[in-house]
Amino acid sequence: MADQPSANGTPPPWRHRIHEIIFEADTRAGKAFDLALLVLIIGSVVAVMLESVPAIRATHGRELYLAEWAFTIVFTIEYIVRLASVRRPMTYARSMFGIVDLLAILPTYLSLLLPGAQSLLVIRALRLLRVFRILKLGRYVDESQVLVSALIASRQKIIVFLTAVITLVLLVGAAMYLIEGAESGFTSIPQSTYWAIVTMTTVGYGDIAPQTVPGKMLASVVMVLGYGIIAVPTGIVTAELTRPRPTRGNTQVCPHCMAEGHANDATYCRKCSQRLNPES
Repeated sequence: MADQPSANGTPPPWRHRIHEIIFEADTRAGKAFDLALLVLIIGSVVAVMLESVPAIRATHGRELYLAEWAFTIVFTIEYIVRLASVRRPMTYARSMFGIVDLLAILPTYLSLLLPGAQSLLVIRALRLLRVFRILKLGRYVDESQVLVSALIASRQKIIVFLTAVITLVLLVGAAMYLIEGAESGFTSIPQSTYWAIVTMTTVGYGDIAPQTVPGKMLASVVMVLGYGIIAVPTGIVTAELTRPRPTRGNTQVCPHCMAEGHANDATYCRKCSQRLNPES
């Protein structure tokens, strides 16, 4: 992983080329790599799901086992190449996707170190960690950052809304406790508040139901309010999503600090101010 710069201090051309392919999606090679990686990720997740079915595992267990090792070897090579293509490997290794990439391959290797019937349950738990591999799909969801930004921008309004809803269900729960009482199953205010939450969210388990006319009238009001309450947070987030936002730019990743979201005409990294293309 050691850096071997050229005579003028820039990294070797092969490192820049590999970095461009596996970390960016603006080139034909980068798009092809992302597509191939996406297919492998989906295939590995499908293999894990099929292996959890006893009938399929009994008939095709060996094939699924070999497929899992094949996926693991491919992802291991990918992880090593990613580390080799950046100027600071530990920066990538400590990043969110670096940790996810490591979690995607570790469980299969760790299962070799835990032989014996006593550790079978531990091995099964470790193998379940392979589901973290599906998180690698997040790098292909370009609009996820817009959604996260909208949620963060609307968090104060949502907190106020949730506070109002909690207050409302407490009031309704207390009222229903006084109206119905223990004879109808409303044995306490917490139990009645649980009914109010279930009714207001339109879930309606039916394990508790009002029996008196006043209780049914209150329940009808809560049901109608539920439809309006569900629409409020949707409207808050939608309003933030529809706000004009600056363009995200290209998919170029800084080889020094792994920052993304640079403008199309950017020459230097917006975070560490290093040159994005060391060869230029």
